[in-house]
Amino acid sequence: MTLRISVIGTGYLGATHAAAMAEFGFEVLGLDIDPDKIAMLTAGRVPMYEPGLSELLLKHVAGHEGSTGRLRFTTSAQEAAEFGDVHFICVNTPQRKGEFAADMSYVDAAIDALAPHLTRPVLVVGKSTVPVGSAGRLAERLAAQAPVGEGAELAWNPEFLREGFAVQDTLRADRIVVGVRSERAEQLLREVYADPIAAGVPFVVTDFATAELVKAAANSFLATKISFINAMAEVCEAAGADVTLLSDALGYDERIGRKFLNAGLGFGGGCLPKDIRAFMARAGELGADQALTFLREVDSINMRRRSRMVELAREQCDGGFLGRRVAVLGAAFKPNSDDIRDSPALNVAAQIQLQGAQVTVYDPKATDNARKMFPGLAYAESALEAAEGAHVVLHLTEWQEFRELDPAVLGEVVAERRLLDGRNALDADAWRAAGWTYRALGRPS
Repeated sequence: MTLRISVIGTGYLGATHAAAMAEFGFEVLGLDIDPDKIAMLTAGRVPMYEPGLSELLLKHVAGHEGSTGRLRFTTSAQEAAEFGDVHFICVNTPQRKGEFAADMSYVDAAIDALAPHLTRPVLVVGKSTVPVGSAGRLAERLAAQAPVGEGAELAWNPEFLREGFAVQDTLRADRIVVGVRSERAEQLLREVYADPIAAGVPFVVTDFATAELVKAAANSFLATKISFINAMAEVCEAAGADVTLLSDALGYDERIGRKFLNAGLGFGGGCLPKDIRAFMARAGELGADQALTFLREVDSINMRRRSRMVELAREQCDGGFLGRRVAVLGAAFKPNSDDIRDSPALNVAAQIQLQGAQVTVYDPKATDNARKMFPGLAYAESALEAAEGAHVVLHLTEWQEFRELDPAVLGEVVAERRLLDGRNALDADAWRAAGWTYRALGRPS
């Protein structure tokens, strides 16, 4: 009999995972407590911008012409429990207010909602990013509340999605990691992931703790690599060196590699910042806090990049923002996303506005989300509109649209041709040739 799958939580992770499971050929039921979100997904619309996800949903959501009908959505935990043989938990684990630690209340609530309705043997699979040790606790919580008892088994299967590439990363993952306690759990997950395994995707079987640590360790390593090159950018500015050339030279070393060695405004979003902080907090609880003290400096370097961009913008405004117009290109924390959580671009824009500048922001996809969180900023419908009358233009999110801007055309609408490239992604020679003063983090002026 073909497995049936439920997905608890239909946000960014859950909606993507549900659509991917339908693409693999399974009957899938998505569960969420938000009726508006369920109505939107049932209509084949996604509550966030993620390339390819809308098309994948429409291919499978029941009730749409040409759809396979394999994907449905509900607000009923009982319906999901009765439907699924394998239940994936894909809810959020944000940073606790006023603390570094992760807020596990959504994961606990998902277990509490599902477990009382589990009357036959099932596998519950956590995909949320959680502190190491959580899976063991949740396994006991699950078995204690489920009528089937230990027949409701837990496994852990961390996600490794990159925003902007989530569909690709789910359908063609670079690895699948599963933390299990039984051969039955492993075999069920091998069945779930039969297609990618057949395509050669590595399937790594571990214990609970290792599976939980893989995600935390991976994000910490990436954050460290980004902050390392940004620390080098600080040194380059002091020494008059060029961090982009330094990155290229380092990248030729196969032990280091060029990926994630792009100096600039630093990382943000809903994962790296809160995950490295939660990792530090959990290490402290385990008595291993000294092992991760370096992550405090990683975090500090990352936040300093934002302050440095504000300083550079002030310099370009002749030492003060009062009465100056500043154009900000980018609001999302990264391109191909409308996610503005902990966005470096918006953080910089808000700081500059607070210091007296008139700031206008343009982003191809994230403007609506930005306007809700930062209503005091001005917003434009195009880069040209944002730059009109600007004394300095800040490039803070590396959308392809911004790479393709014509410096001469943009130069016709600004008050002064001054550009700060916060992502080291634009062609410095082309902008300077068009009469712009071009500055970037970690590069000589």
